[in-house]
Amino acid sequence: MTLTKNKYYFEALDNYPYSLPECLEALNYALSYDPEDADSLCLMGRIYSEMLSDYEKAKLYFEEAMLYDVNNLNTPQYYIKCLLDNEDFHEAARLIEYALKIKGIDKATIWFYRSLLSEKRGSFKNALKFLDESTKYCFTEYSLNVVKDRKKFVKSKMPKKIKSQKKKEVK
Repeated sequence: MTLTKNKYYFEALDNYPYSLPECLEALNYALSYDPEDADSLCLMGRIYSEMLSDYEKAKLYFEEAMLYDVNNLNTPQYYIKCLLDNEDFHEAARLIEYALKIKGIDKATIWFYRSLLSEKRGSFKNALKFLDESTKYCFTEYSLNVVKDRKKFVKSKMPKKIKSQKKKEVK
C-alpha cells in the first residue's frame, strides 16, 4: 500500500504546478491510500497557497501535515511562506524558530524567510542580518546568488540616512 501511495504522490509531484488537474487526481489517490501522509498533505497545502491563494485552507493542510510528522523537512518551508503571504507574522516567527531546530532542514531557506519576515515588518537592518545568516548555509552557487540579489534589493529599499550610517560603521 505504501508503494502505491508513493507512486501517486510522486505522480502528483511530477505534475505540480504544470498540470494541476492531473496533480490533484494523483494527490487525491495518494491521500485516499494514506490520509495522514505529511508530504501529500503538504503538497495539497502548496496548491491552495501558491496556486489558489486560499491561505486559510492551505494552513489547515499544513497544520495537519505538521500534526502527522513534526520532523518533515518539506512542510515547514512551504508553511512559513504561506504564513508570510497571509501576513500571519507571529505564527511565521514561531514556525521559523521551530524549523531551525529540525535536523537536516534547509537552513538557508529558513533564514531567507526570516529575513523576509523582518523586511515585511519594515526592519531592513534585521533583514540584512538574517540574509548574512542565510549565506552561511548556502551550499550551491544558485542559492548564494539568490541571497546576494536579495541583499542588494533590501539595501536599495533602505533610506539613504541608514545606508550612510552603515557605511560609517563598516569603516
